[in-house]
Amino acid sequence: MNTPLRRIRRGALVLALIFVVAVCGYRYFGGYDWIHAIWMVVVTISSVGYGERSELPSHVQLFSVAVIVVGMSAAFYTVGGLIQLMLEGEIQAAMGQSRTTREIKRQSNHVIVCGFGRIGEMLAQELRRKGRSLVIIDCDPTRVSEADQNQFLAINGNAMEEDVLVGAGLERAKTVVTVLPDDAANVFITLTVRNINREVQIIARAELPSTEKKLRQAGADRVVMPVVTGATQMSRIITRPSTADLLELLAESKFDDVEMDEITINSKSRLVGSTVTESETRQIHGVLVLAVKQTDGNMVFNPGSRYIFRNQDTVIVMGGAEDIERFRQQCEVGSV
Repeated sequence: MNTPLRRIRRGALVLALIFVVAVCGYRYFGGYDWIHAIWMVVVTISSVGYGERSELPSHVQLFSVAVIVVGMSAAFYTVGGLIQLMLEGEIQAAMGQSRTTREIKRQSNHVIVCGFGRIGEMLAQELRRKGRSLVIIDCDPTRVSEADQNQFLAINGNAMEEDVLVGAGLERAKTVVTVLPDDAANVFITLTVRNINREVQIIARAELPSTEKKLRQAGADRVVMPVVTGATQMSRIITRPSTADLLELLAESKFDDVEMDEITINSKSRLVGSTVTESETRQIHGVLVLAVKQTDGNMVFNPGSRYIFRNQDTVIVMGGAEDIERFRQQCEVGSV
């Protein structure tokens, strides 16, 4: 296959060969010294021209014609490869951007991740593992290229700019996560996102404890401090190692037959108005109700048998995947 790179290499090799042969030709046919012979080849192939042309012997003139024809052909061939390489690169980049734009326009209820550093990349991998659609924004072309290679939808741009956020589908997004290492940038992104979309969930990263208040004032629903989270987890490993192991196994879904999930009760569900005992979550569905998050944000841990399920309660359960799916159907559409 005659690829642009192969064409460039081939043309450069031919040019080098022509240059060597032409220098030797002028050296022996024209009687020039080596420096003058090199000068004659450069002037001839480049078509700059030289005033002594009419004074050259006939055989040297004929040799010059051959050098011009062959040299210019090789030069055009090589330059053509360079142009082809640049055009193909630009065309491929434009096609890639067009494809990404089309794919993003199809997204809704997706997650926008601002920043594709270490945390952003791990977050994106985890979200994909959980089956969530996402769009990545990063101002570093290298990181955007890495995201593309990993089959993520990625935009090269500054997440602090409204046009970039809108281009990532902010108006249709369900969640925005800003994980930049710069607290000031995360605050600004949070403020910009909240001004565009009042309903979207915003999760922001903070390096300093003092930034948490500013992020919440800017509109963040959740603030995560990696330093605090890491320290808490290490402390749990030291003080409660078995509990830490269990939480890690559940979080990473390392149990083949057990997982943890959350389900929101629909208004049409038969669970609305029934107690935990009446719903028989354990007896019929085989799931364990760990907690219930109410609409006001209050979290009820290990709800008692008399707890009454309400519309839009979020039930956190643990059990087998199939059991949880059956319970989800009852919660969302009311069918057992």
